[in-house]
Amino acid sequence: MNLTPLVRPFFLHKAANVRSWQGRIRMVQLRQLQWLLSRGASTKWGQEHGLDASSDRDIDRVYDELRRAVPMVQSYPDIRESVMRMVGGEADVLWPGVTRRFAQSSGTSDGKSKYIPVTDDSLRVNHYDGGSQVVAQYLSLYPDSRLFSGKSFILGGSYANELSLRSGVKVGDLSATLIDCINPFANLVRVPSKKVALMADWEEKLPRLIEASMCEDITNISGVPSWFLTVLKGVMQKAGVGCIHDVWRNLEVFFHGGISMAPYREQYAHITRQGMRYLESYNASEGFFAVQDTIDSPGMLLLLDSGVFYEFIPLSEIDSDRHSTIPSWEVEQGKVYSIVISACNGLWRYTPGDTVRVESVDPLRITIAGRTKCFINAFGEELMVENAEAAMTRVCRDMDCSVVNYTAAPVYASDNSRGRHEWLIEFDREPASIEAFAASLDIALQDVNSDYQAKRAHGIFLDPLTVVKGRSGVFNDWLASTGKLGGQRKVPRLSNTRNPIDDILKLNR
Repeated sequence: MNLTPLVRPFFLHKAANVRSWQGRIRMVQLRQLQWLLSRGASTKWGQEHGLDASSDRDIDRVYDELRRAVPMVQSYPDIRESVMRMVGGEADVLWPGVTRRFAQSSGTSDGKSKYIPVTDDSLRVNHYDGGSQVVAQYLSLYPDSRLFSGKSFILGGSYANELSLRSGVKVGDLSATLIDCINPFANLVRVPSKKVALMADWEEKLPRLIEASMCEDITNISGVPSWFLTVLKGVMQKAGVGCIHDVWRNLEVFFHGGISMAPYREQYAHITRQGMRYLESYNASEGFFAVQDTIDSPGMLLLLDSGVFYEFIPLSEIDSDRHSTIPSWEVEQGKVYSIVISACNGLWRYTPGDTVRVESVDPLRITIAGRTKCFINAFGEELMVENAEAAMTRVCRDMDCSVVNYTAAPVYASDNSRGRHEWLIEFDREPASIEAFAASLDIALQDVNSDYQAKRAHGIFLDPLTVVKGRSGVFNDWLASTGKLGGQRKVPRLSNTRNPIDDILKLNR
């Protein structure tokens, strides 16, 4: 039975709502902030920071109220103590009520894990609403879709509770919480079962995922490109076919996020039939922020009424002790910013650590440029992840090869050599020559990054980059050694230090 015609009107209405934001960005965002502050005023944090508890606050003054209450942007160490009080069961700390679910994210400089609160409001107003918006935009873009004629294959992570946490608290990948709390009716049109989806051991989980999906009519898949590629190859191998559409004839779209699709697009093209569709979303542990709403224009539409108020720090000021912030209605097209959020999970003027490029200002569309700490600037080259992805994609296309995973880091000058970049790359399909690949990648990086080009000019400051071929599975082995295999866990693409590349190189030997 094809239920798409029945549900399409609901989703089309939802998609149309976002178009009403055009010309109204400031008002839509201020209304979100007004609601956030009214909820935050009843918390212990709100009382400590002097938030006005009245319900009739002037909407034109709410941004000044936020900046007065929180003069400086916060990172996780600034709120760790408050979050751990929430983990311990204390109510009304950063957000009203008791929070029992937390998304575990990678550690900060002190080596501890981050626990991002997942409140009931953030699930309802933000994460699930964002997921609905993904479907809404897709159905709006593709009137011929039969999305609800079959099932969704949603690839998620697992819980990883620690012994020190109180009873009743669940900690793990955000995707595990989303699957665990999903509307029971959604379970009728998705695979795998919740029991399989939340399994922690990926050696056991992978064959169960393959078995659970083999005989289903899958119309759409959702997850991180790198992990889903492994699952799809397992399904095809078990079925003895070379194209996933020989197993799932009605598969029409991949809803992806978490990492850039660019390095994997060619690999997906090899295992899917022509016409396969892709839709990107920006759903982080800290919130669901954006979704692709066009086919041809770059960028994802920032979701302005999903319980998040956005601010932006210019890229040039990220490392400054007293950087400035600007609201969403004052950003400039083409510029890169660090994103700052105040959200219904109790994060106030918080920086998740992502940088975004503004592709258009009204409607406000962004692309993910990278992480504030995921870059190489050891020699003044300011190499960002978006540069790396663009160069890697071009070289793989030109040299008819494909990449599974990679990371890069600086090698500092010695008595006999200048500094350079070292890349560790695991190939799915190797180039004819690793040396030729390295040379082409070096040229491509110069083409997409003028600072790198200047440092490489005439070989005065930087030597050509070098590439180390990674053995099959080395990045998964490293993730497993850190306890981060599976789900939405990702390999850092670029690092300004030798961490983690040295650890992965040891496993590569």
